Amino acid sequence: MRALSIVDSLFLWLENTKQPMHVAGICVFELPNDQDEISFINVLANQIDSDAIPNFPFNQVLFHKFAWKTIRKFHIDRHCYRHSLQTGKMSEAIAQISRLHEQQLDRTRPLWELHLFDNLEPETQNGTRRFLLYLKAHHAMIDGVAAMRLFQRSLSHSPDEKLSKPIWLRNIRRKESSFVMDKKPIVEHFKDQIAGLKPVYQELKSDYQLSQSTASQTPKTQFISSLQAPSSILNQRIGTSRHICVLTLKKARFVQVAKRLNVSTNDIILAVCSTAIRNYLLSQNALPDMPLIAFVPISLRKNDTALGNQISFIPTNLGTNNPDAIARLRLIHDSVQAGKMRAGRMTQAEFINYTAVHYAWAGINLAMRLYPAKQAFNLIISNIPGDSTPLYLNGAKLTAMYPASVLFDGQALNISFTNYQDCIDFGITACQTALPNIQSLPSLLTQALVEYEGNDYSSNQV
Repeated sequence: MRALSIVDSLFLWLENTKQPMHVAGICVFELPNDQDEISFINVLANQIDSDAIPNFPFNQVLFHKFAWKTIRKFHIDRHCYRHSLQTGKMSEAIAQISRLHEQQLDRTRPLWELHLFDNLEPETQNGTRRFLLYLKAHHAMIDGVAAMRLFQRSLSHSPDEKLSKPIWLRNIRRKESSFVMDKKPIVEHFKDQIAGLKPVYQELKSDYQLSQSTASQTPKTQFISSLQAPSSILNQRIGTSRHICVLTLKKARFVQVAKRLNVSTNDIILAVCSTAIRNYLLSQNALPDMPLIAFVPISLRKNDTALGNQISFIPTNLGTNNPDAIARLRLIHDSVQAGKMRAGRMTQAEFINYTAVHYAWAGINLAMRLYPAKQAFNLIISNIPGDSTPLYLNGAKLTAMYPASVLFDGQALNISFTNYQDCIDFGITACQTALPNIQSLPSLLTQALVEYEGNDYSSNQV
């Protein structure tokens, strides 16, 4: 039996019918050229169809809401489902996945599901037929970064290697201390926490001084308070409906713009998101006078052995109130650099504590399921690390990986993206009732990238 962490418990506490707390991945595969589609899918389905007890973490079930315990019996038909698309269109698959993403996981079972969609038409007219996997798991069980890494490690780097076992039956190497209760004496934990108070206090003191000074507006010391985010239509109460959008863009396009403007690729991606959101809000006559603030998650894990929740956030000024694209990019770049510098001055534990104190009121509102008129941030934009090399499942090539995330009351939009091979795959999760015509966002992202590519900013390097 393994005790739930405070963060894991929070994800369980926050969950309700309109606020399911699972993360997911939408993975698209091309069938091997020499394989019949029906035969290939049937073989894959048969490999999945086993009631053998899964390995960690897929064998964990909640025990009285405060611990995980290992199951003794397993029924695969309660976790894995097969769907045959009627039209073969990607839009049909995404519509079904959007509905599946609305549904809570059953807490009497291990908190994960896998859905196989077959009969997916080729991406191009003369292309290869495809299939799709939608894997969702509760955020209390695993965070998005760990889930992506776990899935990648379950695939092969060779098209000739055949799957012997599905992901939940494979032995995943892990650091033992990541999964058992820490045996360090409580007194030592207390001493560590006391020792970490001073640097946290120094950062909070510095934040206060910056907030009182006009110097806080200079790029390198840009300070974002937890009260700075403006009210917007992104921050309404959410309903039960979800709309998922997906988009793939070539990474080289972002890299070329970033190189020309002397910023990081991630800065350009955030700027493209900012521009797309700005144009969406303009189309709804709902652009705030103040810039939107994004929470950008950063992973605090030192290696890929841990599977639990190890994330914190840096606030980022998206500059959405500024019509000048290069000015928005400059604000984003400086914001991200300031956040990274602050995180770099503290240990992992200190930075988590700093974030917890700085955004304490927002955390209390979230934990108490309140809905304040003022939000600490407007949306989450998350970069989930991917894999630069091709991955295969029984010879079927993985062509795209789209993340799907969670929404909260007051947070009706989430943009997550991952890098796979030479592409950036965007997964957009939105509340369909709160944000009308949000399905336009993928095309707005594409247009925003074209804007950065087409304009001559060579004399305006960031």
